[in-house]
Order: sequence, then structure tokens, then C-alpha cells
Amino acid sequence: MEEPSPLKRAMIDATAGAISGGISRTVTSPLDVIKIRFQVQLEPTTSWALLRKDLSAPSKYTGILQAAKDIFKEEGLQGFWRGNVPALLMVMPYTAIQFTVLHKIKTLASGSSKTEDHINLSPYLSYVSGAVAGCAATVGSYPFDLLRTILASQGEPKV
Repeated sequence: MEEPSPLKRAMIDATAGAISGGISRTVTSPLDVIKIRFQVQLEPTTSWALLRKDLSAPSKYTGILQAAKDIFKEEGLQGFWRGNVPALLMVMPYTAIQFTVLHKIKTLASGSSKTEDHINLSPYLSYVSGAVAGCAATVGSYPFDLLRTILASQGEPKV
């Protein structure tokens, strides 16, 4: 079977990365929204109040199931996908860049564009290839991550 041109191979890798990233991000969005709500909720800030268990302002979210019920009750099912579009705008380029750069680096390291030949790379070269691909993907998608976090952390009323 004939190998695709480098440009066609890059497009295949980018498309595969974008699609897989989009699907996995959409499926896991409810858990991500709950996680972000826990991260941004206000907690008592003095250690003395925590030691005395003087929690005059109790946390809004105290457990995963309780948080899920509250989000559903206050915002409906769509609340679990709040910020998902900006997240997709972050994840899809991230995984597209990561897949493409990873394949290109492994091609350079192995001297072959065939994926079967990439399996024979040393663990060190595989690690470095993945690290460089992850760095490139992070730099390319960071602005979208910031926007996603801002939107996903909003409850009701919206800010």
C-alpha cells in the first residue's frame, strides 16, 4: 500500500486527533464542570476557622452526587456542558497538534513514516517525542483553556 504524502498524512493525523479529542471532551464534560465548580467555590480562608470547624459559610458543593443534583436542579441538563464549546475549541486543536507533531517527530526519529516502525523506537525517544508533542499542543491551545475555565466555573447567575 502506498504511503500518503506528508501533507496528507498530517491532515489525517490532525483530523483523527481533533475528532477523538472532541468526542472524549464532550463525554467527560459533566465531570469537568463538577471538578471546576469544586475548584472555584469559596472556602473559609483562615486556618483558625478551619481548625475550630467554624464554617459559618458552608460550601455550596460538598460531594459529587450533591453537586450533580444541584447543577441539574438549578441549570438543567445543559449546565453539565457549560463551557463545552470553548473546551472543544481548546481540545480539538490540542489533540490535532499533538497527533500531528507526535507522528512527525517519531518519523524523524525512526527515519520512516510508517507507524509500524515507530513501535521500535527506544522508550527514551518515545518519551521525548510525546513530551515535545504535548508542549507544542499546550502552547497552541492555552488561550482556549483559560476561556473554558472561566465559562465552566460560572453558576447562576451568570457573570
